[in-house]
Amino acid sequence: MSRWRRFEVLLPLGLNDGRPVPRKLLGEAIREIAAQFDAASYETQTIEGHWQHRGVWFRDKLSRIFVDVPDSVKNRKWMKQFKARWKARLEQLEIWLISYRIEIE
Repeated sequence: MSRWRRFEVLLPLGLNDGRPVPRKLLGEAIREIAAQFDAASYETQTIEGHWQHRGVWFRDKLSRIFVDVPDSVKNRKWMKQFKARWKARLEQLEIWLISYRIEIE
């Protein structure tokens, strides 16, 4: 049995200054993951996040991209680099990247 890992990336639908993230950019993020792993999934529902930074409360509207890939150091490294690129590109304090082992039956 090979080991698999699911990566989930929560990307903001709005920039920190309140402007919406252009749909074209979200499409680029999805295509970047799909080009790397030959697949990617995207949820169209909006996820609402509430968080605090330096005493200020924020409310985000987020989208979720996810992909299931073999669990390898190479794939983990690539996803961490993806996060760093998109965090900078979208000028975010943080982007949530979640991963966990999965079993595919």
